[in-house]
Amino acid sequence: MALSAPPRSFSKVQLIPVPLDPATLIRVSRCSSGEPYFGRSAANRFDDHRRAKSKRFGTCYFGLSFPVAFAETVLHDEIPVKGKFEIAVEELENRHVICFSGSSLQLADMTGASLKRMGADGSISTVTPYDLPQRWAVALHDHPAQVDGILYVSRHMNTGTAVVLFDRARPKIKAVRYDPLPDYPGALRAAMAFGLEFR
Repeated sequence: MALSAPPRSFSKVQLIPVPLDPATLIRVSRCSSGEPYFGRSAANRFDDHRRAKSKRFGTCYFGLSFPVAFAETVLHDEIPVKGKFEIAVEELENRHVICFSGSSLQLADMTGASLKRMGADGSISTVTPYDLPQRWAVALHDHPAQVDGILYVSRHMNTGTAVVLFDRARPKIKAVRYDPLPDYPGALRAAMAFGLEFR
């Protein structure tokens, strides 16, 4: 059965939010300040697609490990050739790895049994275009549980999980470190695991 939109009665579904320490979040960004950045483009998987841009809720995306954050950003639109990714060195040199601190976040768990109980399935992380995931994001944002965001399986590294935060979580999270991506511990290991070749 294909993924369907959230039911009209979704606000009555019991959500049991999972807590998350912001210190576990990792973000790869082209920015060296101003993070976390909550975008309103409606171009990403769990963005708000409704109304005028200025009236949408903002979203910010993270990995719960460096490889997930790397795959979801640097490799997001890349296609491997013979098992290798050919990447311009500037694609790494122009990015930063950002770490965070803050107070506990409460997330809607879109993995495992929790995902199934909501009435969705694993394609929430993979289906394109993004119309249905965006409708689920709106339903979760507007749910009485008032979660800070969503925990979901990474599309680009499906052995790991990713997080999208809604902009109401902004007061709970603060960037505490910006490392140039090439200097980040584990960057070389990830590059080798993904088969990067530089041009």
